[in-house]
Amino acid sequence: MNAPEMKTLDICQIKEYLPHRYPLLLVDRVLNWEAGKSITAIKNVTVNEEFFNGHFPHKPVMPGVLMIEAMAQTAALLSFLTMGVKPDDSSVVYFLGIDGARFKRPVGPGDQLKMEVEILRNARGIWKYKAVGSVDGQVALEAELMCTMRSTADSSQPAGQ
Repeated sequence: MNAPEMKTLDICQIKEYLPHRYPLLLVDRVLNWEAGKSITAIKNVTVNEEFFNGHFPHKPVMPGVLMIEAMAQTAALLSFLTMGVKPDDSSVVYFLGIDGARFKRPVGPGDQLKMEVEILRNARGIWKYKAVGSVDGQVALEAELMCTMRSTADSSQPAGQ
């Protein structure tokens, strides 16, 4: 019996699916994904990240909000891959909610943040995911994320956006 084929994406392929660019593109590689189910991606955290200049100069720690953003970008990748579409200039993904976010350990320079995201459900254009970020096998953060995709021409954007 053959092992399942690993589906990966390099940074050039990731940029075809995510509109983010430096300094806010926070996914470096997709290690594996399965449409409609899950994705595993990594963010290589380096001391050269701009946010380390102020967070914190004496003890660099990746801000929690950026770790959540990295997992949300990973979730958006999974959604686009599941739908079999690449976003265009009028596509945007909005956060609708972050539930149960817990930070278990700091992430700093030299760490590789491994993000595992699975789809919990997709109904009426609302995607819900379970996301876990780990470093060296230790959970660094976890959360449930909710997002929706909209056209920039759509006047019915989520409240507060």
